Amino acid sequence: MNIQITKPALQWFKDEFNLKGEGEYIRFFARYGGCGSIQSGFSLGISQESPSVVGTQVEEDGTIFFIEEKDLWYFKNQNLKVKYSRKNEEIEFVYED
Repeated sequence: MNIQITKPALQWFKDEFNLKGEGEYIRFFARYGGCGSIQSGFSLGISQESPSVVGTQVEEDGTIFFIEEKDLWYFKNQNLKVKYSRKNEEIEFVYED
């Protein structure tokens, strides 16, 4: 399982979370409720916090984007691509094999 962050999405994270680029973390996690497309009754959440037990991660411009090991079940072995929709002015999650 891999994480990919597009450049426009990275800029969105920098703006929304006031990221400076070194030693900062963004976590993607499974949360109960919402409108997720992979697991019924769950959706993907985002938080700015340090990791505990990393399942997978990627570093982009000094920021670590990660998923905890305990949340990997949500993705059903699919990769996560994080994009920014200019039309909707929001982050979009794409799940790929």
